Amino acid sequence: MEIREKVANLPTQPGVYLFRDAAGNVLYVGKAQSLRNRVRSYFLDKTIEDAKTGSLMREVADLDYIVVDNEKEALALENNLIKQYKPKFNILLRDDKTYPYIRYTAFEKYPRVYVTRRLKKDGSIYFGPYFPAGLAYRMVHLIHKNFLVPSCNVDLERNHPRPCLQYYIHRCLGPCVKELVTDERYAEAARDVRLFLEGRRSDLAGSVEKRMQNASEDQRYEEAAGYRDLLRTLTEMEERQKIAAASGDDTDVLAWYAEPPQVAVNLFHLRGGRVVDRRDFYWEELEEFDPAEFLPSLLKQLYLDAAYLPRYINAPMGFEDCELLEEVLTERAGHRVEIMNPQRGQKHAFLELVERNAKQSFIQRFRVLKPSSKAIVEALEAALGLPAAPERIECFDISHIQGSDTVASMVVWESGRMKKSDYRKFIIRGEAMADCTEKSEGRLRDDFASMQEAVERRYHRLQNEGKPLPSLILIDGGIGQLHAAAKALEKLAIINQPLASIAKKEEILYVLGREDEPIVLERHSPVLHLIQQIRDETHRFAVTFHRQRRSSRRIRTSLTEIPGVGEKTARKLLRRFGSVARLKQLTVGELASELPRARAERIYVALRAADSASPEPPAAEPRL
Repeated sequence: MEIREKVANLPTQPGVYLFRDAAGNVLYVGKAQSLRNRVRSYFLDKTIEDAKTGSLMREVADLDYIVVDNEKEALALENNLIKQYKPKFNILLRDDKTYPYIRYTAFEKYPRVYVTRRLKKDGSIYFGPYFPAGLAYRMVHLIHKNFLVPSCNVDLERNHPRPCLQYYIHRCLGPCVKELVTDERYAEAARDVRLFLEGRRSDLAGSVEKRMQNASEDQRYEEAAGYRDLLRTLTEMEERQKIAAASGDDTDVLAWYAEPPQVAVNLFHLRGGRVVDRRDFYWEELEEFDPAEFLPSLLKQLYLDAAYLPRYINAPMGFEDCELLEEVLTERAGHRVEIMNPQRGQKHAFLELVERNAKQSFIQRFRVLKPSSKAIVEALEAALGLPAAPERIECFDISHIQGSDTVASMVVWESGRMKKSDYRKFIIRGEAMADCTEKSEGRLRDDFASMQEAVERRYHRLQNEGKPLPSLILIDGGIGQLHAAAKALEKLAIINQPLASIAKKEEILYVLGREDEPIVLERHSPVLHLIQQIRDETHRFAVTFHRQRRSSRRIRTSLTEIPGVGEKTARKLLRRFGSVARLKQLTVGELASELPRARAERIYVALRAADSASPEPPAAEPRL
C-alpha cells in the first residue's frame, strides 16, 4: 500500500505516528489529537515547501501509528518513543549531566545506602534526585556519621574475621563481623535512615527522643548521649527546612541562545527561593530552529520522566500544548505544576538573567573560549559524580614488553597543574610476574596483578604515614584494571574512595560502582582533555622508566660482567663516554684516563672479545 493510501485510511482518534525511511529506520515521531488530520497536513504543498518538513518528506518511505485513548497518553507515548528510537528529525535532549539518587537497599537483611545515577527494579528504594550533585554525597556522609549505616560493597551474607576501617572510626555498625551488632540494633538504624530519607524527620525525632529517655533511665548514658546528638542534628535540619520553605516556591527557569545550527540552553533550579544548580544543554547540528517546536519537545523530555517536579516552570514563550502538558505534569507530581511566561517584574528579570547566561554558555562552547580551571574541575565533578570538586588526582599506568621489566608509574595533578615532585615509580615484583606466559590472556592477568600491587603499595604507605587520600584515583585502562585497583583498596579497608579508569582508544570512562553506566564525553570536552592530559603524562612517565630499566639491564650484562667492573664503574664510564658502543672505540690510554691502567686494559680486551664473538657485523667507522 502506498504511503498516501495509508494516510487516507488513518483513524481520526488520538495517537502517535512514526515516519520511517526505506531501511525501516524511524525518522520522526509525533503525536496528534486526530491522526488522519495531523499526518495529512505533511503532504500539503505549502507544508512541503518548509525546509525541515521538505527534507523529512523526501526521506519518508513508510508510516506506522499507534492509537491511544486521549492526548495525555499520546504525549507520554511520544516521549517514550523519542527516547527509544532517537529519530533523526526530532529534537533530542543531550544532557551534560544526570543528577544522583540515594539508593536504599530494602531487599537486603542489612540495608545499605549508595549514591547512584541509574534507577533499577531490584527491590531498592530510591530517593532524589538531589541537586547540586554534592548534596547526595553529603546526605550519605551524614547517614554514615549519625546512623552508622554503610555504603560498602562487602558481602554481608558471610562472616568476616575483622571489620574495616569504617567501623573503627564510628561510621558503621559492623554487620560484616558476627556479634559486633545485633540484628535488632541494625534494623532500628535502617528504619531511622528510611524515615530520614522519606523526610519524616518529626516522626524520627519523636522516636529518637523516646529512645534517649529510655537509655538515660537505664543508665546507658553513652548511648543516650548519641541519641541526644542525633536529635540535635535533626532539630537543626527541620528548622533550616522550614526557613527554606517559607522563602519561596520551587521553580525551574529555562532559556536559550541560538545561532542555528548551534543552540545553547540554560536551566536554573531554584529551591526555597535560592539558585541551587544549573544545567547546560547544547545542539551543534540543529539546522532548522523553530522555538514553537523546540520548547515543548525539550520540556517533555525534561519533565515527563522526572522523579521530582517543581511547582513553576518559567520559559521565554508560550506554546500550543502548554495546558495539556501542565495537566499531565500535575497528575504525575501530585501538586499543581504551572508553565509560565513571565512578562514583567522580578520573575521576568530572572528569566532575562538566564537568557544572558545561555548566551555566555554558547560563546564559551562554540567560540572556543578556553574555560577556567575552576569550571573544568566543576565539570569533572559533575561528569564523574564526585562528592566534591577534585583538588588532587593520582593516576597509575603499567609498562612492560611481553611481561619483562614490568614497572608502574603514578603522576599527580593538583590544583590545576601537574605536580612532578610527587610523581612515583614502582618496580613490580609480584608473584604473578614471575609466571609470565606469552599468551595475551596471561599478559592481561599480569597487568591486573601489577596494577593491584602498585595501588596497594602506594596507599598502604599513605596509611602508615597518616597522609590523606587523593580526591580521585585515575587508572589508565578498562574495567579489569579498575577492578584490580578496587581490590587493592578493599584489601586496605579503604572504602568510598572515588576511583575511575579511562579505556584506551575508545576513551570511555568507568567509575567504580557505576561500571554499567560508562561515561562517553564529547571529543571536544575540556573535561576529557584534562583526563587525557593526566593519562598521557602517566603513560609517558611509565614508558620512560621502563626504558631506563631495560637500558640498565643491558649495561649490567655488557659491562658489569667484566671481572673487576661493578655498577659504580659502569655508571662512571657511561656518564663520561655516553654508551657502550663509544667505549668499544676507545684506546687503552683513553680508558686509563678515567680508570687504573690494569682495569682499563681488562675492559679494553673484554669489550673487543665480546665484539668479535657477536654475530652482528661491526659498526661502520665514523667519517672524518
